[in-house]
Amino acid sequence: MFIVEETIEESIGTDAAHVAQIPQQRGEPLLDSAVRYAEERHWDVFPGTWLEAVDGAERCSCGAPACEAPGAHPTRPDWANQATGSAVAARRLWSKQPKASILLPTGRTFDALDVPISAGCLALARMERMELTLGPVTCTPDRRMLFFVLPGAAVKVPELVRKLGWVPGSLDLVARGEGHYVAAPPTRIGGFGAVQWARRPTLANRWLPDADELISPLAYACGQEPAAARARQS
Repeated sequence: MFIVEETIEESIGTDAAHVAQIPQQRGEPLLDSAVRYAEERHWDVFPGTWLEAVDGAERCSCGAPACEAPGAHPTRPDWANQATGSAVAARRLWSKQPKASILLPTGRTFDALDVPISAGCLALARMERMELTLGPVTCTPDRRMLFFVLPGAAVKVPELVRKLGWVPGSLDLVARGEGHYVAAPPTRIGGFGAVQWARRPTLANRWLPDADELISPLAYACGQEPAAARARQS
């Protein structure tokens, strides 16, 4: 079982946005987490870059001074071939580099719907009121929230959004499918913090929802983002 807090504490400042307060979570070594994802969830995993102390500061192991995702991106171009669903192989990979980030390829056992955290919290509240079935959900240090759904979402989300009356490119809603990846808890990204579970993997959410089931509240919440941003600035 993944050891995390059970809920996100939410406070509503205005009708335009939810402000999420993600609690600190008790993590476990990266190696143990990677093995659990492969063994218990049957997710493919692969090790990414890691953080190193350089001149009193944390830098990405890739060596790029202006790395966009320090400590949380692939180490090689053929990362898709490196991904494994074997717990034995995962243990071997992280034993070689225990500090390596945990990256999960999308488009295989799951896709991910990626939205701003304010929209994600608003959508999450609506989904729970609607009693929708949810899969795991992560929060990232750059204030994004990712909802895990069945594979194939990346292909059909634009049309689903269009049917709801939105222009797909007008919403900050990204469907990550084949050819993409996401960072998994407890991966740390630079000095910004760690990826955390907003809704952790459990036996209850082993069967993922289809994007069709979640797209309406997500699109609605993302559509409120411009108004929420204006409210925060005023």
